Amino acid sequence: MAEENAIVAKPKEWVGSVRQFWGDTTTEMKKVTWPGRQEVVGTTVVVIAATLIFAVFLWGCDVVFYRAIDFLFTKFGAGI
Repeated sequence: MAEENAIVAKPKEWVGSVRQFWGDTTTEMKKVTWPGRQEVVGTTVVVIAATLIFAVFLWGCDVVFYRAIDFLFTKFGAGI
């Protein structure tokens, strides 16, 4: 009989813990300071610019390594 009461009590504990979690979450979300539009636009521009710079850099590295390996393969007779 004690086991039945434990099983019945579990959903009640779960519901209570979900309510507590939801209340804590809404309390913490009220403390958040959200960035303004200008800050969001500024950081977005920085992220896009950094992505483009790294993309060009990695593309350049890829070209240099490809040509170096191609040169080595053709120089030592392993070219395709």
